[in-house]
Amino acid sequence: MISTAFGRSSLRFAVFAAAVAVMGVTTGCAGTKAKKDVAYVARDVDTLYAAARERLNRGDAKQAAALFDEVERQHPYSPWARRAQLMSAFSYYAARDYPKSVQAAQRFLSIHPGNKDAPYAYYLVALCYYEQISDVTRDQKITQEALTALTEVSRRYPATKYAADARLKLDLVNDHLAGKEMEIGRFYQRSGKWLASSLRFRAVIDKYQQTSHTPEALYRLVESYLALGLPQEAKKAAAVLQNNYPGGDWYARAYKLMNNKAPETDVS
Repeated sequence: MISTAFGRSSLRFAVFAAAVAVMGVTTGCAGTKAKKDVAYVARDVDTLYAAARERLNRGDAKQAAALFDEVERQHPYSPWARRAQLMSAFSYYAARDYPKSVQAAQRFLSIHPGNKDAPYAYYLVALCYYEQISDVTRDQKITQEALTALTEVSRRYPATKYAADARLKLDLVNDHLAGKEMEIGRFYQRSGKWLASSLRFRAVIDKYQQTSHTPEALYRLVESYLALGLPQEAKKAAAVLQNNYPGGDWYARAYKLMNNKAPETDVS
């Protein structure tokens, strides 16, 4: 998991606070977990919803999700059904059952696309993907899903608190994706595959130029171009490094490398 500007516990508290606003109650502390099985028992909607809410208040999120699902199943045309759909999505999220949370949130959005709680549903989908991001040594499909979902929140609801947090997370996601490109590029360098490495470092510069990896990507590009016998291309990369990061260690290393490998090419 990539690091965030906020801790996991504070993030979950913020999301839980938003969920409380949806269900319109004040929650208590988590207590002893209830039984896991939810047998079908026909109950009036108020009783069933209250039971689901009580399970969530006690910290049994998975049981709560099942009961919120039951609200919709037994009372699909009740006003409580809409609330239950969104609370089911949140409960699955709280239980870290991310696939079911995404499914429930997307179902809510498909039925109620213009609802006032739609921004929260989109945000919940984004969080589910975001919290599954793995380190850069693994496949980054989930990271791409997080990027898409966070971008959607920011695009659709730019003035909301959800968009503000999404933009912060987008910076971290882009930095993470750039880190993956850097890892692959360095691997190609170690394998002597200089053309492949140059393409990866070029991608970082073109797609993720605002991230912390750009100075190193430019330096690695200098290395790759020199190894390919392209001193003029290496000079261009070094010049960009000089213009944008003149006092940095990566430029100092690039300057030294150019003087050693291509002294006839002036980069100063």
